[in-house]
Amino acid sequence: MEPAEYDLMDAAEEGMWWYRAAHARVLDALRERPGAPGPLLDAGCGTGGLLRRLADALPAREAVGLDFMPSAARRAAAKSGRAVAAGDANRLPFPDASFGAVVSIDVLCHVAVEPARALGEMRRVLQPGGTLVLNLPAYEWLRSAHDARVYNARRFTRSGAARLLQDAGFAAISGRYWNSLLLPLMVLQRKVLQRRPDAPSDVTQFPAWIDATLHAVSETERWIAGHGLPMPGGGSVLMLATRP
Repeated sequence: MEPAEYDLMDAAEEGMWWYRAAHARVLDALRERPGAPGPLLDAGCGTGGLLRRLADALPAREAVGLDFMPSAARRAAAKSGRAVAAGDANRLPFPDASFGAVVSIDVLCHVAVEPARALGEMRRVLQPGGTLVLNLPAYEWLRSAHDARVYNARRFTRSGAARLLQDAGFAAISGRYWNSLLLPLMVLQRKVLQRRPDAPSDVTQFPAWIDATLHAVSETERWIAGHGLPMPGGGSVLMLATRP
């Protein structure tokens, strides 16, 4: 991403409702399927918001970050207090079977990432029985100026992501859409209000009451999903898989 987008992420990810919602779902997934004993890798950690959340929520588990941009890796290390490497998701700089779990938020969508190659690398660095948690932007028809700003080259469906994971050799693959109740607002924002090509990304700091309202809606949806009622669609898709 452009340095300005990293600045926006760094400022927003501690409080913005979307980051809090995404991080909560990653933690839910790890509680559901913690993977093998061993460290956890945040592949594409950006400026470290999720890595810090993982360190706080799972203090007994070693967590390591990786980001392509050295400046972002330095920010992430300072924010999280964990080790962060600068490196490429297509060529992870770690030995085979180094991690019990790998998480990755909105990385396979990036223009510089080759999904099949990156998934092969994530499988390589996972221990047998290790868990992979991916968050991905959903639906090509939802592509907008936001994707251009953050260098998203592709968006995904649950079935398409599942095929990629299967082809990469993963098992026990499951997926769920989220950001479903707010999808109509996302469509309005991206396709109507901010449809011009030079529109800014969606990463911003909202007024407190708006952010609280959006987060409350997301938490309501999370409660519904937690009671076994899957959403038929959404702005993001969360995938879980296991290395056999």
